[in-house]
Amino acid sequence: MVEVRVESGVVRGRTEDGLAVFRGIPFAEPPVGALRFAAPVPVRRWDGVRDAVTFGPPAPQDLGFLGVPGEIDAPPGDGWLTVNVWSPSPDRAARLPVLVWIYGGAYKLGYSGSPGYDARRVAGEVVVVSFDYRLGVEGFAWIDGAPANRGFLDQLAALTWVRENIGAFGGDPDRVTVVGESSGAGSIAAMYAMPAARGLFQRAVLQSVPGTFFSESLAADVSKAIAAELGLSPTVAELSAVAPATLTAAGVALAGKMGDHRERWGSLAYSRFPFAPVVDGAVLPVTPWEALAAGAGRDVPLVAGHNRDEARLFLALAGELGRVTDEQAALALRVFGPGPGSERAYREAYPEASAERLYELVQSDLVFRMPSVRVADAQVAGGGRAHLYETTWRGGPLGACHAIAGPLMFGTFDTQLGPMLLGPEPGPGVAALSADFRGAWTTFAATGDPGWPAYDPERRLTRLFDVPPSVEPYPEERSRLLWRDHPFPPMPLHPAVSPSPSGLP
Repeated sequence: MVEVRVESGVVRGRTEDGLAVFRGIPFAEPPVGALRFAAPVPVRRWDGVRDAVTFGPPAPQDLGFLGVPGEIDAPPGDGWLTVNVWSPSPDRAARLPVLVWIYGGAYKLGYSGSPGYDARRVAGEVVVVSFDYRLGVEGFAWIDGAPANRGFLDQLAALTWVRENIGAFGGDPDRVTVVGESSGAGSIAAMYAMPAARGLFQRAVLQSVPGTFFSESLAADVSKAIAAELGLSPTVAELSAVAPATLTAAGVALAGKMGDHRERWGSLAYSRFPFAPVVDGAVLPVTPWEALAAGAGRDVPLVAGHNRDEARLFLALAGELGRVTDEQAALALRVFGPGPGSERAYREAYPEASAERLYELVQSDLVFRMPSVRVADAQVAGGGRAHLYETTWRGGPLGACHAIAGPLMFGTFDTQLGPMLLGPEPGPGVAALSADFRGAWTTFAATGDPGWPAYDPERRLTRLFDVPPSVEPYPEERSRLLWRDHPFPPMPLHPAVSPSPSGLP
C-alpha cells in the first residue's frame, strides 16, 4: 500500500505492476440534492486516511449504444466525480510529465473504470490521470436555471485538481497533456475556447474530434423534447425532483425517435445522439475553430487526427454493413454533405465508390474526419503548432474505424471493444502499432514533439499509423476539398415547416 497527501486529505492506494495506483479519489462533492445541475463544488476535507483502491461509481448514462445493450461492472452511488492516478514514482522530486485521459461516448456514456482504459501500459515514463464527469441530461442538457455544459465544468474541476495535487504523485503540474477520443476530443477542442480552461494544460492530443456543437435554441428544443417524455418542462425546479435514472431513460427514449423532429433539428434528427456542447456565450463562448483561428492555441501545441474508416463502426452496430442502397446513400449525401449540390460533388469526387462507401464517407467526413482536420488548420491559422495524423491500418474486421484508437493507445486488445475492432486474435504488427501509437503521445507529453513534422497548409504532412507507419501529404484530399469552405457552425434550430410528401427534408 502507498499513501499520498492531497489538498483534501490523505489517500491510500496500492502498488500494481511497479506502479502506484489510486482509484476513486473525489475531486468534487457529489452533484446531487442541492448541488444537482449546479457547477461542481470542491470536495470537503476528510480526516484520517481514505482508501483509494476501487474506481468510483459511473455517472448516470445511456448503457445502450445504437440499440446494443450494455452494462457497467461498477459500484453504485452518487459520488460520480472522481479521479484515478497511475504513477511510476509518487515522489514530488520526480516531476514527471502528466497525461490526462478524457473518455468519449457521444456525451452520454463512458466510464473511467472501463477495462479498456487500464493505463498500466501507458504509465511508464508519465503519470496518467483519468476521471469521470456528468453525462447526458445531468451534464449536457440545456436546463433553465442551470449553467450550460455542466460536464465541461466537471472536466475543468478535475483538471484544477490535477494542477493542485499531481505534484504529490510525482507529476509536473506545468507539463500536463490532455488526451481525448471522440466526445473526449470534442471536450478538449472546446477547452481551447473556454476562458476558464486557460493554464490547465500545456499540450493536447485530440483523437477523432466530433464537429457537432449546438446553438442555444437547438439545445433548448432538444431538452424540451426530453422533458416532455416525462410530462415536464426542462427547468431545475421540475427536473430536480426526478431520479437521475429516470431522466436518463427519458434521454434514451428520445434518442430512439429523433426522426420525429426532422423539420426543426435538420441533420441531427437522423442520428441517435441528442447531446452535444452548447455554444452558450458563457462557458463556451464560440466554437473551437473560431477560437483556434483567433489564436487561442498559440501557446498550447496539439496533435489532432482521425481514423480512415470512422463511420464503419456505426454501420456495423446498426446492422447496415452490406445493406446500404443507392437511395440511402443519396439521402445521406444530401443530408450530411457540406451544402447544396453535395450529392453530385461527392459522386464526382469519388466516381469509383459504391453506395455503401459514399454513405460511410459522408458521415465519416461530417462527424469526425473533417472536424479533426479543421482543428489543425485553425490552430495553424491562429499562429499555433499542430501535428496531424490518420490511422490507416485495416487489419481489423472493420478497418480503421471509430474508437480503434482506444485499444491501440491502452494496449487493451482483449477487453471492451478490442476484439471487435482488432479481431479476436490481433495479427502480426498490432503490438508494434499499439506501441508506436502510445509512444507518440507519451513522447509528445514529455517533449512537445510526437515524432513527425508539424502540419502546415502547403505540405499538409500527416503521420499515418499503419504497419509500417509513414509520413505523407494528407491522404484524404478529395474530402478535404469538398469541405474546405464549410465553417462547422453551431447547429441551428430550423423554423418548423410542413414535411414534404416524401418525408424527406
